[in-house]
Amino acid sequence: MSDQPVLSKDIPISTVDSPSVVLELIYQLKIKDVMCRAVIFGKPADTLRHIQAIMRENYITGIPIVEDRRLAGIVSIDDIVTALDKGYIDCPVSERMTRNVIVLEDDMPLSFAISYLNKYRYGRFPVLNKQQELVGILTSKDVVRTLLVEMNREVLRLEKIHQNMAGQAGNFSEMEFATVRYDFELAGRASTEIKKALKQRNIDPKIIRRVAIASYELEINQVVHSDGGTISCSIQPDRVVIIAADRGPGIADINQALQEGWSTANEWIRSLGFGAGMGLANTKRVSDEFQIKSAVGSGTTVRSVVFLISPKENAPI
Repeated sequence: MSDQPVLSKDIPISTVDSPSVVLELIYQLKIKDVMCRAVIFGKPADTLRHIQAIMRENYITGIPIVEDRRLAGIVSIDDIVTALDKGYIDCPVSERMTRNVIVLEDDMPLSFAISYLNKYRYGRFPVLNKQQELVGILTSKDVVRTLLVEMNREVLRLEKIHQNMAGQAGNFSEMEFATVRYDFELAGRASTEIKKALKQRNIDPKIIRRVAIASYELEINQVVHSDGGTISCSIQPDRVVIIAADRGPGIADINQALQEGWSTANEWIRSLGFGAGMGLANTKRVSDEFQIKSAVGSGTTVRSVVFLISPKENAPI
């Protein structure tokens, strides 16, 4: 009788010095994730000739022998060759099988299987569950095949993350525009450029319109009411953030300034078609997030956020 058949070479995977991605898989996977569950087996009463026929039909070189779902032994191709040579090929398997079989348990980490394959150099290991029932067979091919599949999945996952990060990086941009008091020739330039940048990214037109309203109203407010300032726009993967920071008189009563129609614009400004008192109110109306900070004599900062998938997407504009 022979022991479990010998591999010609060790499995080309180490539990010590393999690449980190392979080591992670080795310790993450269980033997039950890798083993073959469709076990071809024989019975103790079968003859060795019958086992030989099963091996030939299924192109395998070893078969576990099972009785009442329990592993009784194993027969290898070496056992068949010896039986043919010595003339006992028609003997019952129970008389010639290898009974002292090294097994694995299905809940063991895959690292155990690799260590066993490299240590004992057997072609296969029967796999038992906690009830000591035969539930699978594990070979070096099973290990290599599973690791290749899992590594391919990991590569695809990392590629997807890289693509998403690249896509996000590509969609992220910062823009800043200066405003000058009473410079109505350049007024509206910031909102125009912001709108153009959003169109290039194929953003929903309704979202673009809301951002354009917010940026325009804040820009005009600076031109009309402040000593000048900046309009900053941050186009992010999930939102557009506009920050208007000015140098100016500041706002004494923010709640009053947010009321529609309230304005400190003089008659000349009103004669030009500006100063209707709707700037801050309109900006707040189209924003998903709106913040304003102001101090008399220190200027005003307004932050308007519009989400690219927005809870206000049906808001009137």
